[in-house]
Amino acid sequence: MSLRTCWINGSYVSEADAHVSIFDRSVLFGDGVYEVAAVFNGRLLDADRHLVRLERSMREIALPAAYPTAELEAVMQELATRNGITEGLVYLQVTRGAAERDFAFPDTVTPTVFAFARPKALRDDPNANGVRVHVVPDIRWQRCDIKSTAMLAQVLAKQAARQAGAFEAMMHEDGVVTEGGSSNLWIVRDGIAYTRPLSNDILAGITRHVCLEVADDAQVTVVQQAFTVAEALAAEECFITSATSFVLPITRIDDHPVGSGTMGPVTRRMRNAYIARADRLTT
Repeated sequence: MSLRTCWINGSYVSEADAHVSIFDRSVLFGDGVYEVAAVFNGRLLDADRHLVRLERSMREIALPAAYPTAELEAVMQELATRNGITEGLVYLQVTRGAAERDFAFPDTVTPTVFAFARPKALRDDPNANGVRVHVVPDIRWQRCDIKSTAMLAQVLAKQAARQAGAFEAMMHEDGVVTEGGSSNLWIVRDGIAYTRPLSNDILAGITRHVCLEVADDAQVTVVQQAFTVAEALAAEECFITSATSFVLPITRIDDHPVGSGTMGPVTRRMRNAYIARADRLTT
């Protein structure tokens, strides 16, 4: 892999030269937040929305801003440009910084901020014809609305999915679906799309929100209502939404085919409407 350029604490450097202290609180405690924005047609997609959510996550954990939002957005675009990425993602992380190990916040500390970029097929995603998900219990904390770097529960869920030969986890609490390991989940019943309403139990997905906006263009009625694993198994269609996958059909839940076992018409319309909007914003 050729060395790419990243950005850390105000400087563009080779990824080989980027370092974080072993005393950084993200290393010691997972004390930080992050965002991932897509790059489409060489331009950032909805980075402004991602940065609004980043600011919210920072406020929720009393993490001071180290750089103006406009500067961070410019950095993210510059990373995509410098690394020649036309389709892919830019990852941005903010931690509380490096300090002596103590659970309570240090009195004075400078946040650590870094970002990097990666190519990824989005329009012609190799998973666009359908993915399998693996059902696992949701063992996370009670503030899933914060996009925290403390993601051990999601790591375990994703690992369980991988070991089961699945693309994503379907997490649930007592049979009620919360979300995926790194995505929001939807089902289609009687031609209507359902997704869980926002609360502290799930992350307010940017792609989820955009899909609510483009649903009219896709001629899809959406209801924000929780659903169970059993209802997902009985659904006509299921799909996931995320910044790095857009809209992907779920064609199998563990060994159970969803609907016909292929991408359904509602999912197709939602994916097409999402990509059409992305094209309008980036070309």
